[in-house]
Amino acid sequence: MKEHIIKEILSKEWKMFIDVQNKGGKALCQEDNKTFTIMRSSQFESLPINILESYFHDLAVAERQGRNLMTEKYARMMESTAPLEYEEIKNLLVEIDSESQKYIEEIIPIFLDWEKEFRLEYPFLSSISRPVFSSEDSLSSTSFETYLKAELSTYSSNTLLLYYNFIKKMIKNNINLSRQIQLNIITKYGYHSLQEANDSVKKKIAE
Repeated sequence: MKEHIIKEILSKEWKMFIDVQNKGGKALCQEDNKTFTIMRSSQFESLPINILESYFHDLAVAERQGRNLMTEKYARMMESTAPLEYEEIKNLLVEIDSESQKYIEEIIPIFLDWEKEFRLEYPFLSSISRPVFSSEDSLSSTSFETYLKAELSTYSSNTLLLYYNFIKKMIKNNINLSRQIQLNIITKYGYHSLQEANDSVKKKIAE
């Protein structure tokens, strides 16, 4: 059941993703379904089915409303990466309600702590990832913090509530969700452990 709903989510997301309009035409990543599938499925595999079902519902509702959640996500990133351009389009975005904003503001610091912890443990593997903080954003680089905030901003308040409650359980059980997602990713690239992947990147850097 979980595998099926992840496939359904990926199908809807990919359709939205390839329809995102960029200045200068399609980006190369919009032609790379393999990487898209690896990165997105690795995230979804770390979540319980109730969150996946709620997010799938968000995608279905957006489709019926003629909204592209991938377009909205990348547009919201521009608030930090391209603020002048963002000012020109922000009125086109759906306003985030106060309840959703509250959950977003609660979730982000938790993930930033997880991300910092993971990057201290696996510095070489982390070196090929996004920068962590929005203060490091530029036109050519979007941080983990900015990406996460934009992603969460596309979720409904119900999905955010479920997500927040799940994250609190992860904290209680001393589980780092960033670590789990990264493990899912490197496993799909053929590594057996995060340490193996970290050592592989270290070796390539040294060459």
